[in-house]
Amino acid sequence: MERIRTTEVATRVGKRVRVAGWLHSLRRMGGINFLVIRDGWGMLQAVAETENEIAALLPENVGVESIIAVEGLVISEPQAPGGVELHELSVEAISPIAELPPISLNKRKLNAQPGTLLDHAVVTNRHPLRRATLRLSAGMMAAFRDILTSRAFTEIQTPKIVAAATESGANVFKLDYFGRPAYLAQSPQLYKQIMVGVFERVFEVGPVFRAEPHDTTRHLNEYVSLDAEFGFIENHFTVMALLRDVIAHILQTFKEAYSSDLELLRVQMPDIPEQVPHIHFAEAQELILKLHKVDVRGEPDLSPQDERWLGEWAKQEFNSDFLYVTGYPMRKRPFYTYPDPQRPEYSNSFDLLFRGTELVTGGQRLHRYEDYIAALEKGQLSRETFEYYLEAFKYGMPPHGGFAIGSERFLMQLLGTQNVKLTTTFPRDMHRLVP
Repeated sequence: MERIRTTEVATRVGKRVRVAGWLHSLRRMGGINFLVIRDGWGMLQAVAETENEIAALLPENVGVESIIAVEGLVISEPQAPGGVELHELSVEAISPIAELPPISLNKRKLNAQPGTLLDHAVVTNRHPLRRATLRLSAGMMAAFRDILTSRAFTEIQTPKIVAAATESGANVFKLDYFGRPAYLAQSPQLYKQIMVGVFERVFEVGPVFRAEPHDTTRHLNEYVSLDAEFGFIENHFTVMALLRDVIAHILQTFKEAYSSDLELLRVQMPDIPEQVPHIHFAEAQELILKLHKVDVRGEPDLSPQDERWLGEWAKQEFNSDFLYVTGYPMRKRPFYTYPDPQRPEYSNSFDLLFRGTELVTGGQRLHRYEDYIAALEKGQLSRETFEYYLEAFKYGMPPHGGFAIGSERFLMQLLGTQNVKLTTTFPRDMHRLVP
């Protein structure tokens, strides 16, 4: 008999079917035995109605996580997972497992410390809560691609081994590239700008690498970045408008296509306003002084506490989980950032805060060749290092800008997870290279 998915069984009531997967659990209840089979899509309950039957079906060496195939008659049962269950069983043990897994996968919660969960991630990721989290991660990438493709963006892939640090900082992983120095890419920034000169509208979904010595709950040294860049913009507010639509589409996709995962994870879904509120960086610092009596004026960036305060203010003032902070100081932003024409010490850039945590960075970029030459000289950066990048601007680039979403941090904030490592399949931090 041909195998079908557990999620297809509900359409076969009254018929015999064959499913295969992992033995998720086995419960003995007064002579009636309930088997739960888990495959890549869901779970299905099967019922053996006598102890003799279960003994015949499952030898002693077939424990949880054994790979089994089950044939049975599909019976409608509202109390069962998916509303159906299998009776009159035939079971084949494909890969019997007797040893208990290091993490209990058939409990509602994952009752272990984050370090233990991550040490055994190859097994932990099988748990329904972890599967739901990782499915949402996949859904986010699919929704990101969907909306940008629908708006005539072209997906690109850019090098992850580069000759120069994107933002000319020290926090890069250095490589020996056949005797020459090279680096793991901090972002696709320079290349996606170059590709605006080819396709005008581009996006990328891919890993980025930051050699930042941060051992915190919100930092990773490798994460998935959702990047977009496009031309013929008016200013950074054009970019902010697109970003708002992208976030809205991701959230709507979750509601429509991932409702069971959201329910399992008990997610409190946010609404994103048609017009996300925004505040200038300098005004944000004045607001923090006014509301919290903490003087952060003169600081070039917002601290995590500053972001939390601003998130609370946005929620109280606008009932919004989202807030744009615009106009970060030029001395904090990379050399390619476009300055505010009215206040050149500030930039046409922004961060998007989500529930009090920075989620997205973006802005308008320089687009004239002579402005890049001046910016590199001001920053005391080697013109020769960026010669390939400058060539795009020498031969004409439109006003353009873009943004980058940290997908794992987005999930962390959405799910209310306490550690970004738990929204990652196999996280890389200062201490973890395996699994």
